[in-house]
Amino acid sequence: MDKVFIEALEIETVIGIYDWERKIRQPLVFDIEMGFDNRVPAASDAIADTLDYKAVSKRLIAFVSASEFGLVETLAERCAELILAEFPVAKLRLKLGKPGAVRGAKAVGVIIERSR
Repeated sequence: MDKVFIEALEIETVIGIYDWERKIRQPLVFDIEMGFDNRVPAASDAIADTLDYKAVSKRLIAFVSASEFGLVETLAERCAELILAEFPVAKLRLKLGKPGAVRGAKAVGVIIERSR
C-alpha cells in the first residue's frame, strides 16, 4: 500500500491533566502516514484523485486547536477516528509528540496504527 504523509505538523492546544496545563496552550507535533492507492492520481495527474494532505492538515488543525483533552492517548485516538471517517484512507499510523513534557527528552507521546 502506498503512503501519503504529513510530517512534523505542529498544532497548539490545551492538553494535560495538571491544573496549570489546563490554563495554557501547548504545542503538539503530529507525524501521520496514511495508506492510499496513488496509482489513480499518478495516472490522471489530477488533484481531485489524490488524498489531499492539505485538507487533512486543515481539518486536523481545526479539530486539535479546539480540543481540550487530558491525555495524548485520547487525542491521538480521536484524530485517527476523524481521518478514517472523513478521508479515503485505508489505514494510518499517527505519532503524536508532546515536546518539553519530560525534562531531558525532546518529546514524549504515542504512536498508534488504525485501519478501517
